[in-house]
Amino acid sequence: MKTIFNHKSIRKYKSTPIDDAVLEKILLAGTRASNTGNMQIYSIIVTRNDEVRKQLWECHFKQNMVQQAPVHITFCADINRFNKWCEQNNTEPGYDNFLWLYNATIDAVLASQNVSLEAEKHGLGICYLGTTTYMADKIIDILNLPKGVVPVTSIVVGYPDETPELTDRLPLEGIIHYEKYSDYNNQKISEIHNEKENSELSKKLIEENGTENLAQIFTAKRYKKDDNIHFSKVFLNTLLKQGFMNH
Repeated sequence: MKTIFNHKSIRKYKSTPIDDAVLEKILLAGTRASNTGNMQIYSIIVTRNDEVRKQLWECHFKQNMVQQAPVHITFCADINRFNKWCEQNNTEPGYDNFLWLYNATIDAVLASQNVSLEAEKHGLGICYLGTTTYMADKIIDILNLPKGVVPVTSIVVGYPDETPELTDRLPLEGIIHYEKYSDYNNQKISEIHNEKENSELSKKLIEENGTENLAQIFTAKRYKKDDNIHFSKVFLNTLLKQGFMNH
């Protein structure tokens, strides 16, 4: 519980290597995550080679932490292994569709959270890389991912070289619904976001970005509509090439 409530995203790392036994324990924790039908339709790619991490750094918009952290881990939705097992046992798999992409994605993300928590328990820092889905087609080439395997998310892992403050979170009433979903009116939206919008960090970000408010930073600066549409098309094409979404 201490690990959960003290989670911070680390973006600066020491070059100190991670002991093999520690890394194995971290990865084992990932395999103990809940998953669909105990099929474990995901794969985890651990990258420590400097040259390969440099290639991944270029994919992840050249974020320095990708080269600083000694370990890069890519979590993939993977129907390839299970399909081969089924075919080897004289039965036809039916997993090349949206439902099983969704299931495999959930499996991969659950495994990634277990890995992250175990890493932090060992004094390591982690940071998720949302650029994984943006650049999935390039990552597939770098990691030699076969048909039926697609990257879902990635983390960098290493010993922290910074001590950031805890980031804010919305209050429980902004996230939790009891019994049934209770939709938000304008007043409730304002109440939920009040603390976040008026924090010193948010005020600084608004000034730096030259926007009227925090919401505009997300829509006009960070995650713009044109970019979202572009990367959605690229990712969909990648999924089709990798054998998903066929039915």
